[in-house]
Amino acid sequence: PDSSFAFGLHAEMALRFCLFSLPLLVVQVTSFAPSSFISLQKSQKACQARAQPLPLHATWRASAAVDEPPMRIGHGWDIHRLAPLDVAGQGCVIGGVTVEDFEMGVEAHSDGDVLYHSVTDAILGSLTLPDIGQLFPDTDPRWKGCDSEKFLAEAWRLMDERGYQVSNLDVTLILQRPRVSPIKEKMKDNLVRVLHTSPPRVNIKARTHEKVDSIGEVRALSCHAVILLEKKP
Repeated sequence: PDSSFAFGLHAEMALRFCLFSLPLLVVQVTSFAPSSFISLQKSQKACQARAQPLPLHATWRASAAVDEPPMRIGHGWDIHRLAPLDVAGQGCVIGGVTVEDFEMGVEAHSDGDVLYHSVTDAILGSLTLPDIGQLFPDTDPRWKGCDSEKFLAEAWRLMDERGYQVSNLDVTLILQRPRVSPIKEKMKDNLVRVLHTSPPRVNIKARTHEKVDSIGEVRALSCHAVILLEKKP
């Protein structure tokens, strides 16, 4: 009799457990029904789509929409190979000035103006925008042999659109040749004009590379630029 009672008690408990657990099992199974799984997949795809990089124009708009600080700083650097004129296919332009009486030309998709390119990149960097290679790719035939003043003018337009002006610009040309002291003032005048600023806010320095490496061996020339932007009054 005792064993029969124990068996009956265990059977009743097992039955109650099954009756209680069955709805939970049904809920768990139905919660992973095919339709729910499809919805989950769609949700994951939507998240992945939102995580994709924005197109460049959308990125610029997003950057412009943020709270702008009163000052921004940017650094730009550029380097180009030098080659005989017949190989380069063009002369040497620095700061918008064509260097006369120089037997070497700059190998580049555009006119290869290292000064304008570095200042352009400094402005773009200060505004947290894509670099000059993304705005004006060397795979685009429109920029073949292009006057680099167009690039710098566009960088200024973006800067002006965001409400900034030049506070200070410091440029360092690094080249063994050509000598740029005779054209330094003209280069500065060009920067002042294109950037709509005043001479006390722009400085250009130049130094050699002590005959070291490709620059010192007159196989290349380079330029660094640091710019400080300030909010327009």
